[in-house]
Amino acid sequence: MKSIKIISLALLLFVAGAFAGCDQDKKASAAGAPTTTPTPAQNPPTDLTLPKLSLPADSGPLSTIDSARTMQYVKEIVAFGPRPIGSANHKKVEDFILAHLKGDTIEEDAFTADTPEGKFPARNIIAKFPGAKDGIIVIASHYDTNYPLRQTTYIGANDGASSSALLLEFANQLREKKRDGYSIWLVWDDAEEAVKSWSDTDSLYGIRHLAEKWEGDGTLKKTKAFLLADMIGDADLNIERDSNSTPWLEAVVYEAATRLGYQSHFFSRTMTVDDDHLPFVKRGVPSADLIDFDYGYDNVFWHTPQDTVDKLSPKSLEIAGGTILETVSILDKMEALPPK
Repeated sequence: MKSIKIISLALLLFVAGAFAGCDQDKKASAAGAPTTTPTPAQNPPTDLTLPKLSLPADSGPLSTIDSARTMQYVKEIVAFGPRPIGSANHKKVEDFILAHLKGDTIEEDAFTADTPEGKFPARNIIAKFPGAKDGIIVIASHYDTNYPLRQTTYIGANDGASSSALLLEFANQLREKKRDGYSIWLVWDDAEEAVKSWSDTDSLYGIRHLAEKWEGDGTLKKTKAFLLADMIGDADLNIERDSNSTPWLEAVVYEAATRLGYQSHFFSRTMTVDDDHLPFVKRGVPSADLIDFDYGYDNVFWHTPQDTVDKLSPKSLEIAGGTILETVSILDKMEALPPK
């Protein structure tokens, strides 16, 4: 689950100067994903106050997302069924992710989530891909679904599976490649969903634990940017501009989308989104939440049995994934990253 407030339906982003230019379920449809191209935002963004940034020239993205393979990962994840913390299916998805990361450098952050319904084992999974530059870029996604007392059959194809699958594809792209830029750490964070009712204490268990841990051991000081992917598989893809995110980093995301020709799928409206990036935002780490919160007409698919694979599009995974990788490429080449 995420908490949101719509700030504006006005047109949003003008990049000037240096820019030149997650409660129920049913089985996923065997028909798979639609082949249609996602519908872009109808109006171009027009206004946002941004810091003056000096960005490197476009030299192309890090790599190209294999959208068919990513969609197959989505199908394999939802095939396990609901995956709330403490369940057998949840453990199966953990094992699934770890199996795909075999041979990579992995950190497992296991802890006990103390929830209104009791204590549950939880585990953040971190895959580390080293770079030559001093610093870390984190790309994150939660992989759990709602607690069974709330939703017994909700499989969350978009809300959790789509972005978790995308991170697996990122691992494919980064594996065994020498990076001249920052180290990239992929984080599958656990227990994002509220167990009883969304609040500051009943939500984001995994990422709150990880942020606190990294603050204590010094990792947070090395983290240059935190990029969150959430609900990015919607066939009608329109990524929100989140007012909780760091403006300059959102601007870089938009520039990345523009360079790839995907800008019409970004930032046509502004929302305030409470999501996995907040513990990092609150600790001063530049953060951006890539989320399409308007999932289906009037959000009818979000946290319902209709959040199934047939509502997703491989093209949306390609758009979101490509934009994130291009964002990393731009950050790698910037002489210095602004503070929060």
